[in-house]
Amino acid sequence: MRASAFEPIKLPPSVWERDDMRESLKNRDIASLFRLVAKYGGISQVRIATATEIAQPRVNKIFKGTAGPIEELAVFERIATGLGLPDHARMLLGLAPLDIASPTGDLDDEHQEQTDELAARLEAAAAVDDTMVMILRTDTNNLRLQDRRLGSVAIADKMRAQIAQIERAHRHAIRPRIRAQLAHLLAETASLAGWQAINTVALNDAWNHYEAAKAAAREAEDAAVLAYVSGEQAYVLMDMGRPAEAAELLQYIHAAHRNHVPARLRTWLAAAEGEAAAILGDETACRRALDQAAAVLPEGDGDLDMPYLSINVHHFARWRGSCLLRFGDPGTVEDLRSSLAGMDGTYNRAEAGVRCDLGHALLAAGDPEAAQPHIHRAKQLATMTGSRRQRRRIDELTQAVNRALGR
Repeated sequence: MRASAFEPIKLPPSVWERDDMRESLKNRDIASLFRLVAKYGGISQVRIATATEIAQPRVNKIFKGTAGPIEELAVFERIATGLGLPDHARMLLGLAPLDIASPTGDLDDEHQEQTDELAARLEAAAAVDDTMVMILRTDTNNLRLQDRRLGSVAIADKMRAQIAQIERAHRHAIRPRIRAQLAHLLAETASLAGWQAINTVALNDAWNHYEAAKAAAREAEDAAVLAYVSGEQAYVLMDMGRPAEAAELLQYIHAAHRNHVPARLRTWLAAAEGEAAAILGDETACRRALDQAAAVLPEGDGDLDMPYLSINVHHFARWRGSCLLRFGDPGTVEDLRSSLAGMDGTYNRAEAGVRCDLGHALLAAGDPEAAQPHIHRAKQLATMTGSRRQRRRIDELTQAVNRALGR
């Protein structure tokens, strides 16, 4: 009889002793673990999904090796519980045994193995000094530049490797000063991964990256990076169609941090508030927030101590135009054209957004033909950078322009 999808998974004890299974557990290789469970237990993907409380489409991606890495302890616990891991297998996975009073397997060997592994990781982390942190920071900044030009899809493997390397160093760092630097860098890097996930419409992944970024920012005790990553997380809510919650979150962040962060970040937070208000259709609140943002915008493109934040007069003109576009503001077209003229050519995904907004503004002004070349270029850039978020907007706008042209 075929097993029910809801029947508990119970594999023969010998399966957990196999070398390939032990290797998968030690490496936290969940894709290999799931495939071995299916192979040795005849367990279907649906049954694994039900037992581990992981959505079946994601389980399918894990099997194929196309899912992002699993990082949350709670998910590892659900996997261990759902698959019925015995205590010695749980320990290989890096989890505490359920019954520490009742030995299972060769626990003396397992304990020594874990102690040796921890010692090796602590030794490796001890080699991370100021120079190594600087190298890791440079790598993150380079990935940020590549993301602006090429998009997240092109550098996805590099991003995963960078986050994993910083996480390993941070988790086992003992010296407080180095650990704090690594926490700050982890916050920046996880936040970048969060924004990349938003642009590929992987919103659950984005949320989780921002939660990791906030935890690291709190450990680093850096109000600026905490405010920034918390503010970016609000865009997950906006893209989910929950702008009221995003607006509430941004207002709280701005009120809590405005007196403790640099002026450029205050501009960013106020402009983000304005965008949420625009989505809600509150023109008064939107204009008030944008005016506050403009009032404190400093000169220059960015600050050395905030490499994650680039906003100048041209970027702000784009942001303002995108917001006021929703209210039919006649100055929107010029705002967006000014922003486009001032872009330095390295912000390909941002340029796609500007051209999409400009096409929308020209369409609203009754000039769909003038909108077409901007939409065409926006589509090229969005395709090149792999931004599904932009492509979705561009496809909707293309249909509207075609209707206006009677096609």
